[in-house]
Amino acid sequence: MQIKFGCQTYTWQMSIEPDADKLDKIIGVVRGSGFAGIEPEVCMLGRYRHDAAQLAASLQAAGIELGSLCLVCDWLLEKETSAERAEADRAIGLLASHFPNAVLTLCQMPQKDRQDLGMRQRNCLACCNEIGRRARDLGVVTAFHPNSPAGSVFRIAQDYAMMMDGLDGRFVGYAPDAGHIAKGGMDPLAIFTKYAPAIRHVHFKDMDTHGGWTEMGQGSIDFPGLVGALIAHDYRGWVMVEDESPRARMDPDGVTRSNGRYLQVLRNSGPLG
Repeated sequence: MQIKFGCQTYTWQMSIEPDADKLDKIIGVVRGSGFAGIEPEVCMLGRYRHDAAQLAASLQAAGIELGSLCLVCDWLLEKETSAERAEADRAIGLLASHFPNAVLTLCQMPQKDRQDLGMRQRNCLACCNEIGRRARDLGVVTAFHPNSPAGSVFRIAQDYAMMMDGLDGRFVGYAPDAGHIAKGGMDPLAIFTKYAPAIRHVHFKDMDTHGGWTEMGQGSIDFPGLVGALIAHDYRGWVMVEDESPRARMDPDGVTRSNGRYLQVLRNSGPLG
């Protein structure tokens, strides 16, 4: 079984300044909670943003891996802006130079509405496909992560069908997020199963039946079933826990430790055992 579990740094990003240089502390909490890896957003790299070698050394000293790096941009035009392209190329270069086994996860920044939906969807996918092409040329695997805020252009079933038709599988895979799938009115297990061949990276977060984010195992999402589906389709990659519950805003360290304990229960009683 080749699935590994890590944490996404958005859990901390909600409660600290996005550019705060606290990744060392976060790495320690993640490792102490029993996770094997971490997925920082580019804005959370702090002093490591331009020092991939030191990031590699710090992760090695802590005994965890960089499972993924998450790049968030607007991608509103047919082609990347010069700033977007430069940011993407820095991220690709960081991974190619020191973390060739990590995934570059692409996530579009939600806007305030869904006007001009078709055009915005096409533009986003065109930019991501081009980033994926450049990444592939340097040996970096790329996956697109849709989200579910009201202004997201990939949030319901019809959007997902368009997304999967538009992603160029030669360059960009799919990074499903169980919580965002559920928030968009879809069944996470059905989506994981339907698009299993395209999955290159995975996010887990839990949601209650009223659409509110919860801590892992306290909501309605069938994580044992999702892990079973991943195993059945021979998924060999990372699952990143991204807790956005109300408690996470106040106590991201404590929530991460709790989620680590939930994962241990999952290991002992479910498909990971």
